[in-house]
Amino acid sequence: MSAEKKSDTPVQFYQVREVHFADLIRACQLIFLPSKGISRVYADVNWEIIGIPNDVLENLKALGKEYQYSSPHVPPEIIWGKMSLETRVWFIENKDELWTIEEMFPMLDED
Repeated sequence: MSAEKKSDTPVQFYQVREVHFADLIRACQLIFLPSKGISRVYADVNWEIIGIPNDVLENLKALGKEYQYSSPHVPPEIIWGKMSLETRVWFIENKDELWTIEEMFPMLDED
């Protein structure tokens, strides 16, 4: 990886780890489809109350749609490149809390 490429990723500056990106993808999948495809389960979630602004929400939904059937372990530089500036700021500020979004949907939690 070239020196230029490294500067495009937040890892060294913001203490962001791969697990944070995996948590982000899991959260995006749930934001895109809160029922996770379970029939007769409908979840109307006010994401703004949870702390996700509307401009960030649209970007997260798009990522959730794109990666809805993927493993959450997408290379961080790919995800970072698809995030808007607002989403990047929100992600860095909330990286340690992302796992809680999955815990809000216990009926869908695989663990």
